[in-house]
Amino acid sequence: MHDVEAHGAPEGLGRERTGAMEAARWYLNRLRCMTPAEISHRIVRTLSTLVEQRLTRVNDAHEAPNLHRSAHPWVHSDALVDRERYIAAANRLLGGKHDVFSLRGVDLGSPPRWNRDPKTGIEGPRTYGMRLNYRDPKLVGHIRYVWEPNRHFHLVTLAQAYALCHDVRYFALIQRHLESWIEACPCGIGPNWSSTLEPALRLVNWSIAWQLLGGAQSQPFAEPDGARLRAHWLESIHQHARFVRRHFSSYSSANNHLIGEAAGLFIAALTWPYWSDCAAWANDAAAVLEREVQRQNYGDGVNREQSVAYQQFELDLLLLAWKAGEANGRSFSAEYRSRIERMIEYLASLMDSGGHVPMIGDSDDGFAVRLSQEPAFCSYRSLLAAAALLFGRADFKAKALALDDKTRWLFGPDADASFADLDSGGGVDFTPRRAFADGGYYILGCDLETAREIRVVADAGPLGYGALAAHGHADALAITLSVGGHEILVDPGTFIYQGNRAWRDYFRGTAAHNTVRVDGLDQSQSGGEFLWLKKANAACSHWHASAERDEFEGWHDGYTRLRDPVVHRRRVTLDKRARRILIADRLSMQGTHLVEIFFHCSELCLATPRERGFDLQHSSLARPIRLVLPRDPGAETFVRNGSLAPISGWISRAFDDKRPSPTIVWRARISASTVLVTELRC
Repeated sequence: MHDVEAHGAPEGLGRERTGAMEAARWYLNRLRCMTPAEISHRIVRTLSTLVEQRLTRVNDAHEAPNLHRSAHPWVHSDALVDRERYIAAANRLLGGKHDVFSLRGVDLGSPPRWNRDPKTGIEGPRTYGMRLNYRDPKLVGHIRYVWEPNRHFHLVTLAQAYALCHDVRYFALIQRHLESWIEACPCGIGPNWSSTLEPALRLVNWSIAWQLLGGAQSQPFAEPDGARLRAHWLESIHQHARFVRRHFSSYSSANNHLIGEAAGLFIAALTWPYWSDCAAWANDAAAVLEREVQRQNYGDGVNREQSVAYQQFELDLLLLAWKAGEANGRSFSAEYRSRIERMIEYLASLMDSGGHVPMIGDSDDGFAVRLSQEPAFCSYRSLLAAAALLFGRADFKAKALALDDKTRWLFGPDADASFADLDSGGGVDFTPRRAFADGGYYILGCDLETAREIRVVADAGPLGYGALAAHGHADALAITLSVGGHEILVDPGTFIYQGNRAWRDYFRGTAAHNTVRVDGLDQSQSGGEFLWLKKANAACSHWHASAERDEFEGWHDGYTRLRDPVVHRRRVTLDKRARRILIADRLSMQGTHLVEIFFHCSELCLATPRERGFDLQHSSLARPIRLVLPRDPGAETFVRNGSLAPISGWISRAFDDKRPSPTIVWRARISASTVLVTELRC
């Protein structure tokens, strides 16, 4: 290989070989994360897909749907919303304009080219989906850009507009898109069948659109064209449900995907109870949901994937299944409901007085549904509003601030009155929980839930969930800081998953978090875009909260893998009277190491150098936050803002979108054990 490269191998050949080597490494690392039982299971599943691949060309025989079986809707077509918002959104779709992540107003084609990545133009092959390598961008493009429009959120928007004004143009576009989709994406074929979660999420959105159109006996299905659509649609629905049930995620892949798959199957079985399979599907899916809500979420309410975005995603699915079951006489257990309540409490406790939730862990802007067209819609506040109604909690209402349209569509025309009645007497505030020992998060704060609040979130949790820890970041002992409801020190987010390994590694690496990095290495060792090979262990060793001060101390062992092992301990103290935060980083080691401390500022902050530190001036605060850095004669300090070499000084508020933000870096070569003290004056 070296000889070929030395003599000027074609650039494409070099890329192909590099890609092949990376793929081989990924498969090897993936195997290293599997138990013998999982390896055996996957061999059997691979063999079964070879048989199933041949069967996709032949429709499995099944009974005709019995449309006389009743289903009770759980989405309300008479929701009290601003109808013009939904009509305007639907009219934009009539004009062929779609938003797909960073692409705004993109034309997907007429009809859409369902297997094409609208960003790269690459068309995915019409091969058996479960054997398709959707991680290969040369084969499918950016797969999230393929999947997103195929989740069919836009059909819900069209159905909402139809429910509000009964304009047949909206139904006609739904019909064209469904017919073209069924033709372009036959059961099991192509990239839209390469992950079981995708057909499950289509079922969720198809269920909502079906209900808003009026169900099986609705007027749009009375005409011959409508009746033909209904028959084709129901055929595809049965194929979707059967496919999902056959391909539930398992072992190390059984994370949020499994909850999404079970929720999609459960909702489908209740929305379309027209086949004898449906009772078994509902039972199986409900059992998975009951089990996984406990397994994937700690008793304190923290999601084990260590990702607030995926916690939001799971909660959406769990609540939608709850609403569907409640409407159709399939209630979930008290334990299921209690775990959801604890999950909501955790998110509410993380949220500052301005409504910001730290972007801890991975995020791909994944949503189960998109029911609101409100410009200022917040998915976290919406969850709080829904939970306020479900649990009768006025404190959740206080944190949500107001009712949103998504909740109105789900709870019906009485939602506003019910929401108002929760706190008719006034004066009920949310009191945040401060310690989440299972999940590893601790909240230091003073004047919480007021305009003067200081809120620090400290992370001493596990890297992520299961053998892969797929959506965790190497962020042990990182902190975030919010003052007066304005973010000062932030978690910069995720940006992208696939397509550029350097950016993926940066945003989930240690240097993209407000913590300490040693010798330029991440605390945990990556084995691929969605797996970690060596995982740092972290824990809280001390926590105390009082009226005068809050104290947190934690440790992690991620750098004990070095030839000269290093243990990092961090103590964070909030003096509430002085409004001062002290961060003491103790590094236990014998040799000499390069030590860096990172402080990622909000993009709305200006970092101005001062003696021994910086003034952090947020655009909405009257006075700056003073950052005083550790004393060390050999230290260097600098600010990176949108740097490409090295990648540093970026924030990502949305998937595939990034912008510069100030990152302060303190760096020194340290010999032997030491304590580095940073001060923040708020």
